[in-house]
Parts: sequence; structure tokens; C-alpha cells
Amino acid sequence: MALALNIFKTETKIATLTPSTVYVAPVGYTGVILLAQVTNIDPNTTYEVSFSHQRTKSGIAITTEIVKDYPIPPREASNLLFGKMVLESNDKLLLSSNNSGNNIKLILSILETLN
Repeated sequence: MALALNIFKTETKIATLTPSTVYVAPVGYTGVILLAQVTNIDPNTTYEVSFSHQRTKSGIAITTEIVKDYPIPPREASNLLFGKMVLESNDKLLLSSNNSGNNIKLILSILETLN
């Protein structure tokens, strides 16, 4: 069976205190992040978000922060990327927040294109 040339996906994630993987570009595909939006659904408290790119080279994970400790006011949303981001096969996106509840939510819009 032939592989699809282009696949559009939506991924969602609730932020945790420790960085967790939100998305991994699959082998044989390039992941193009079209949108990365985070929302704080808490009505009263500002929380901070960190969003990072991670690539492993020679067995060493190299993490690059896209935003670090970025404040999201109550009942507000913010785009974490201004433009598109290209992820090579096995690249990861990581998300964390200083909120231990379920108040910080991320949505990604992704185009996976066959290499």
C-alpha cells in the first residue's frame, strides 16, 4: 500500500509540571507545524508555559526553547509560533507549565508530508 503524500493532523495536550512530548515527527515524514496555540482556562490565575523543540544527534538530546516561562493570563490564548515550523523525522515538541491542574491546554495543527 502506498503511503499518503500529505496528512493533516490536529493534536491536543494538557500541560503538566514536567516537560512532556506533544508531537513526534514520524519516520519518513516532515512535520510542518501550522499552528501552536495555548489556552489558559482558569478564570483567575496567570500561568507560565514552556514550549521546546528537541532533536537527538549522536544519542544526545538537544533541546531548544521556543518560549520559556511565557505568561498566559486568565481566560486568554496565545500563539506559541509566529509562522510555520519544520520538524525532521523524530524531532519532538515538548510542553510544560507551572500549573498542576488541567488549566493549560495546547492545540497543534500539523501537516505531515512524505520525504
